[in-house]
Amino acid sequence: MCGRYVIVSKVEVIEKKFHAKSDFPFEPNFNVSAGAKAPIITNENPQKIQLAHFGFTPFFAAKKTYILNARAEGDHNTENRSNFTGAKGIIKKPYFRKAIRSQRCLVIADAFIEGTTANKLDEPYLVYLKDKARPFAFAGIYDEWLDPNTGESHPNFAIITCPPNLLMGKIQHHRMPVILPEEFHNEYLNLDIPLSDITSMLQSYPANQMNAFKISPAIKSPKNNAKEYLQPVSEWVQPEKELKVTNQIDLFGMGDSRRKRNKENDK
Repeated sequence: MCGRYVIVSKVEVIEKKFHAKSDFPFEPNFNVSAGAKAPIITNENPQKIQLAHFGFTPFFAAKKTYILNARAEGDHNTENRSNFTGAKGIIKKPYFRKAIRSQRCLVIADAFIEGTTANKLDEPYLVYLKDKARPFAFAGIYDEWLDPNTGESHPNFAIITCPPNLLMGKIQHHRMPVILPEEFHNEYLNLDIPLSDITSMLQSYPANQMNAFKISPAIKSPKNNAKEYLQPVSEWVQPEKELKVTNQIDLFGMGDSRRKRNKENDK
């Protein structure tokens, strides 16, 4: 699953990358968790960056549900096999079948936080795209839920997940978020695209274009929302032996402080 992620890019950077405009001030969020407001771009208005609550509640729900993730395979691939090539059952799930057809969104992120399947966020990693390819977009679905007691509107979203790639397997996690290559952004939001083309996009991102490193388990608390909680606590090696975390850890401007500590330790 993907229950935590990071979005700290400046508004103007996001606007330029996604060719969309925002009419709200944006605050960096180093630990986006359930219920937090975060920026998305919907198929209804692809030129606008909007805020919505992380945690999906369909319009027909009696109460808030805060579903963070929607499985691309639906009820298929219960073993989470990385080589799964079967049907994308999300199109048949009652909670998601309307949204995947007509309420798709790009969930803007700079990185995501994932733990091992066994230890969860007691053993967390920061996962990101190499070569400073950020911000990027998760494939998402969205809806708008009206509180029956207050009439208040709650726009919300979930991130679609898929089987793990080699990197996530190395972390020993059984799922990963669907990261959309930039060339798929417009197509994913286009409701004229056949649904089969949309589901074909719900694949794991190439592992050789990603990297990760361990961070402090203090990130488990949503209250710990600051840059220092994303500092690397150990080096990390990609599945390919020659790919090591070196200058890649210069994420969010943290590499300078890491290099300074290394120099001090060498004295």
